[in-house]
Amino acid sequence: MPVLPPDHASAASSGARLLWQEKLRGAPVTVGFVLVFWAAGALSASLFSGPGPSLRPHVAATAHSLPGNWWAVLTCALWAQSLGGYLLGTSLVLAVGIPLERRMGSLKFAAAALASHVLGIGAALGFLAAARQTMGRLTQEMSGHLFLGPSALITGALMAGTALMPTLWRRRVRLVVFALLILLALYSGGFAHLVRLGAAVTGALLGPVLLGRLPRFGRPVSSRHEGRVLVALLVAVSAVGPVVAGLVPHAAGPLSVLRFLFTNIQPVDPQTLQSLCSDPGQARDCAAAQLQLRAGAGGIFMGILPSFLLLLLADGLRRGRRFAWAGAVLIQLALSLLAGITIAGVLLRAAPDTSAVEGIGAIEASGYAHPFSLMVPLLLPVALSILLLITRRLFLVAAPSGTYTRLASQVLAVGAALGAFYLLAGLALAGGFTPVPGPAELLADIPDRFLPLGYMLDVSPAFFPQSTAAVLLYEGIGVTFWAATALLVLNTFLRPARIQHNAGAARAREILRTRQGSSLSWMTTWPGNSYWFSPTGESFVAYRVIGGIALTMGVPVGPWPDSEDAFAEFTRFCTGEGWTPCFYSVPQDLRDHAASLGWRSVQVAQETVLPLDSMSFRGKKFQDIRTAMNNAAKAGIRAEWMTYATAPFSVLAQIQELSEEWVADKKMPEMGFTLGSLDELNDPDVRLLLAIDGQHRVHAVLSWLPVYRNGKIEGWTLDYMRRRSTGFRAGIEFLIASAALSFKDEGCQFVSLSGAPLARVNADSPHLPAPSDPQTAGGLDRLLDWLGATLEPVYGFRSLLAFKAKFQPRYEPLYMLYPDAASLPAIGNAVTRAYLPTIKFGESLALARRMFHRPKRPRAAGRRNPAQVLNTKHVDGA
Repeated sequence: MPVLPPDHASAASSGARLLWQEKLRGAPVTVGFVLVFWAAGALSASLFSGPGPSLRPHVAATAHSLPGNWWAVLTCALWAQSLGGYLLGTSLVLAVGIPLERRMGSLKFAAAALASHVLGIGAALGFLAAARQTMGRLTQEMSGHLFLGPSALITGALMAGTALMPTLWRRRVRLVVFALLILLALYSGGFAHLVRLGAAVTGALLGPVLLGRLPRFGRPVSSRHEGRVLVALLVAVSAVGPVVAGLVPHAAGPLSVLRFLFTNIQPVDPQTLQSLCSDPGQARDCAAAQLQLRAGAGGIFMGILPSFLLLLLADGLRRGRRFAWAGAVLIQLALSLLAGITIAGVLLRAAPDTSAVEGIGAIEASGYAHPFSLMVPLLLPVALSILLLITRRLFLVAAPSGTYTRLASQVLAVGAALGAFYLLAGLALAGGFTPVPGPAELLADIPDRFLPLGYMLDVSPAFFPQSTAAVLLYEGIGVTFWAATALLVLNTFLRPARIQHNAGAARAREILRTRQGSSLSWMTTWPGNSYWFSPTGESFVAYRVIGGIALTMGVPVGPWPDSEDAFAEFTRFCTGEGWTPCFYSVPQDLRDHAASLGWRSVQVAQETVLPLDSMSFRGKKFQDIRTAMNNAAKAGIRAEWMTYATAPFSVLAQIQELSEEWVADKKMPEMGFTLGSLDELNDPDVRLLLAIDGQHRVHAVLSWLPVYRNGKIEGWTLDYMRRRSTGFRAGIEFLIASAALSFKDEGCQFVSLSGAPLARVNADSPHLPAPSDPQTAGGLDRLLDWLGATLEPVYGFRSLLAFKAKFQPRYEPLYMLYPDAASLPAIGNAVTRAYLPTIKFGESLALARRMFHRPKRPRAAGRRNPAQVLNTKHVDGA
């Protein structure tokens, strides 16, 4: 390692010292608190063991601090219970307090910290007062704890500071902090956990107030990916919580009773077991002790096996895997059934047959005498089962064919191998068991080695391990089996997902490659579509039936001379099924053919096409494009091609971050149908172009869909587009220009920048949307023009069309074709539900409010800042 010369080392040291001093000067409240914190501990001789018995009642907050020792609510932040508490508290205060105070300002930071601390303690005291009537002795245990330290103070300040963060990071920080605090409060239940949770809630509500606005409530709008993460997090918390309650001494949280559903992990030695089981009057204790026998290191793992499996499946839920969803549902339903048995056993504990209900004695001994305090926690598995069933549409990602058949055979092989090893090793180590087992006893004991502790209502074990080797064998077989199973299951989650979700999708994709469609036809391969194939088998139509409307995805795909026949045959097919056909996003030639048959049409989008043979980006009209490319070169930003499957993990994480940032900033859910999202990127035929700098930071990303003509790619269509809000502002212009030049070099004929729904070009000013002409436009045209104008503040399709004008494209209208005007209300419902399949009633009202409460003088669409448009609006297919 090179050594700096003395003068260089001195300069570097001085620079670091000046930088640190500048940071400290910007956070006087934080630095002052740390000094007082240590001074109070030193002056009261409390640094090593906390406040002494005579001082503790006056400085520690407890459930009895009010009204007598009211000052303890304030002073408790200035002491800790040990030297470790002082060091940890100081680290938290400095790490969180300095950047927060510098950003919030000292006065607001101090107000947020102090108010959160005081109100957090008040919230904990209020909860204990309200829970005394329903939770029995549990509240007495919680009330016996005390609270010392600055953890509530700094937690509340952090939550208040999230109001200054971007939407995505605000949501992430709050999610992580609240998940941790709720987990500890509900399962461990200490007074300190309740105080921190109360302080966090107070800080989250107080932060917006300090910024001069009211807190906003309501369900956060999430993408499919983020929805999966949220459900996976809930499942993971439900799995970890009972383990926390089982490992923490005297856990008294409202949900700590759930540890009896999952496990009883207190170890019992064989001698105690034999003593209990020799007395017929202790039959219940004997049965409980039998289940606890294996609770060594391996036994504890087997005891928490249900939690372990749920954590494993939570990773699959995060990835949207259908197998993980099914497994989580089965486990939650099993726990729900067990919860029902336990509740019934407690409510009927006077009945003579309830003595055998597992865990009831432990539950009664733990202070759950009031039925309400038992029933509500045990209903949590039922609630999670319902949640998983409701959100099943989020988990449709299937593994490649044969994955789980292979998994089952591998698990069975591992189990058989371990069972044979247990039999042979048990015979070799028979002297280490009491009594010495024979082959029959070992063979009969094999199934018990794989079962989770706490779920075996078995007779007394035939033998017990005594020697170290016997204990390792006895406990290690189950651990090894489930560890190997976990690795095998994780491997199935890591395997690339099967792209096709429909039986006809592979056939449609083959026709698409070898025949001809439109520039939007690759969208027909997306999940959610059904497929009609012509009698010849050479053409198909992708459609989805919504409310009796068969809504197509573009034109019939196949040999171009047969498109008119496919149009007529598909129409007859829909009529036979009792559906009304509606062709959506079709070009002018099919519209003319439909008009000759008496069909009606309306323009629903404007596609922008760049011919590549004459494109050069020269001249004054392309000045903005050249400027974007030059600035990218100066900033060290390059355009890099890749696919989603081959992208490094760090790049995938950044792509997901860009997507979630866009969704989080929206007030409406992510759109679908012809608008791609993260799920549609995972296709080997879809190419990604990323703007990446020298530090491997992704500034923008585009996805391109292939356009086939008779077996050859003749063009590419822009679909997914995102830009980092704090990144290179001209990233989208740079990527589009780079892609066009790259496709031209590859010999492609054109590039489609896709369509802009509800937007039309103005013939006089191509950079502005076209208004409807009251003399020529029909009522539906005027309605769509009005709808496009009112939706502009929400989705900005007209602004996007204006943005594309800087590339000097060729404009091609896209139409919706329908046979009868009487079906327009049903068609409108079908189109809305296709684009917004997950919209809720409250979001519909929010959309209506934003549509009908526009500013009096909206900014002209053509003059909006393109960087703002691209940061907040979605550019995709029509």
